[in-house]
Amino acid sequence: MPGQADDDVIFTPSPEALSEGVLACFGSWLADRRGTKPVDYEQLWSWSSTDLEEFWDSVRAFFDLRVEQDSGVVLAERSMPGASWFPGARVNYVRQALRHRLDTPAVVALTEDGRRSELTWDELRGQVGALAQWLRAHGVGRGDRVVGYLPSVAASVVGFLATASIGAVWSACSPEYTAHGAADRFDQLEPVVLIAADGYRYGGRVHDRTSTVAELRGLLPGVREVLWVDNVGLERPSGTTSYDEVVATPGEVDPVPVPFDHPLWVLYSSGTTGRPKGIVHGHGGILLEQVKLLGLHHDLRPGSRFFWFTTTSWMMWNVQVSGLLLGATIFLFDGSPTWPGPEALWRLVADQRLDCFGTSAAFLLACQKRGVDLAGVRAAGTLKSLGSTGSPLPPSCARWIAGELPGVRLGAISGGTDVCSAFVGPVPSLPVRASEMWPMLGVAVEAWDADGHPLVDEVGELVITQPMPSMPVGFWGDADGQRYHDAYFATFPGVWRHGDWATVTRHGGVIIHGRSDATMNRYGVRMGSAEIYEAVERLYEVAESLVIGIERSDGGYWMPLFVRLAPGVEASDSLVHKVKQTIRAEVSPRHVPDEVIVVDSLPHTLTGKRLEVPIKRILQGTEIGQAVNPRSVDDPAALDWFVDFARSRRPASD
Repeated sequence: MPGQADDDVIFTPSPEALSEGVLACFGSWLADRRGTKPVDYEQLWSWSSTDLEEFWDSVRAFFDLRVEQDSGVVLAERSMPGASWFPGARVNYVRQALRHRLDTPAVVALTEDGRRSELTWDELRGQVGALAQWLRAHGVGRGDRVVGYLPSVAASVVGFLATASIGAVWSACSPEYTAHGAADRFDQLEPVVLIAADGYRYGGRVHDRTSTVAELRGLLPGVREVLWVDNVGLERPSGTTSYDEVVATPGEVDPVPVPFDHPLWVLYSSGTTGRPKGIVHGHGGILLEQVKLLGLHHDLRPGSRFFWFTTTSWMMWNVQVSGLLLGATIFLFDGSPTWPGPEALWRLVADQRLDCFGTSAAFLLACQKRGVDLAGVRAAGTLKSLGSTGSPLPPSCARWIAGELPGVRLGAISGGTDVCSAFVGPVPSLPVRASEMWPMLGVAVEAWDADGHPLVDEVGELVITQPMPSMPVGFWGDADGQRYHDAYFATFPGVWRHGDWATVTRHGGVIIHGRSDATMNRYGVRMGSAEIYEAVERLYEVAESLVIGIERSDGGYWMPLFVRLAPGVEASDSLVHKVKQTIRAEVSPRHVPDEVIVVDSLPHTLTGKRLEVPIKRILQGTEIGQAVNPRSVDDPAALDWFVDFARSRRPASD
């Protein structure tokens, strides 16, 4: 993995970063304690992704993770699925998260209307201990499920930590979900306690969720207690318990040691094609992966000021909370990233003097298109790294960030809810490239062709050839593991196929092209949708787009592009011509769409992802109920438009 400059390099680490960062300290520690001294990152990564036992035991020791009854066996079984990590060991995520004794805040909670509150480390421990005692007093024990219908506020962190500390299992979603959308996730867990907020703030408005919470409780028959969080000042209903009263008197935290793979939390697939799958992660695997991800790759350490704009429904909320594992101050935000203006989130970054800020690629691209001024962040001078995920970040946007924020390391990552971590991302000791990321330590990343042969400088299926500690314990309710196996291991037995198209480059970097099941395969040339979106959405006239490629029964191929125009822009033949010419010139003449169709809105998952595969299935004639779960969609009316369009416009030969 060479470090020499080329046209794609947009950031080069300073000598101080090379010598003083957490990754550099890890390298020195390896040399001193383990006698392992890779000469560069390529050797370090190669060792970490092959000698799994030595690498992950080194991570455990370097970050001083508390492991009890440690047998000395790191990986008893390497098979996928079925890898067995630290058999017999006992851990608890919360013991690591709350062991820090620092004079910096542990949690800072912010709202879009300017409210700010802090929890010190002692206050956080006291509230977690108090809530844990309350849960125990109400019969909640190891393995029971506690769910949160909460925005990203301090109570969501306290609720999770208290639940995990007693060996119970946590799950959450944000309160913009409907009652039925939340119940689709929670009901399968049969929770015994619901922690719910009265409402949330977004776009200058307070959104009252009291009636929705009542409806949700009715859909969760096993719930015995509702803990009511006063977030926006609405009246607490009868039959609920005040969260503020429960945590008012500090309690002692006494985390229960649990098996390494004991369920910590349940995250969810998008649920676009059915009921969301509950993805179960274990205490130990998450501990290892999160300290590696945030410490070695994002350079978090005690006192870091860390904020990732997210909701409790997105895995990045879980990643953000894991900043506590490293002694970082985590920042939470209840509100819209663009209210009262597009610079709102950047003002927060500057005012709070953050050193690590993360967000979605879609947000960064929108800021680029709107020409948002980042002078305030530059003037504050504290931001060291900027994270991006959720979808591929266009190289043009990466270059814009480098120009606007010189000296700030762009840390784009790509992974998944499936592992609650990243496969590829930033390496503090290597240059940042506009189009590439680096394989993460401990992750055996390759791109394979259909026959299972590794590819270099060619597009292939992203695969992971060795187990990772945070691969799911399993899917909730999948007793025989068949659904879990079919989701990742059916294509290449014993190898994780993630469902992304990727290129492993001659530099050793990785380019993510988008979902492989939504790839354009025209005239035998495959292309990810991300390249098309990058070109089209650079046009000021286009707010967002959705491209679909459909194989027709007569052997033909139909490729429509749906675009939502920017405010004030009107559809015209000249605009359609401009879009097609842009794709022809900047992407590929073979992937110019057959039609450019202007729509009023485009549907997404509730976490903001494009519905490429469900829309493709609808356009192929699949009934809506089989193609997508409408409760998993942010704009059902936009989905209905595609159903009507499919009936009227689907190619006659189909």
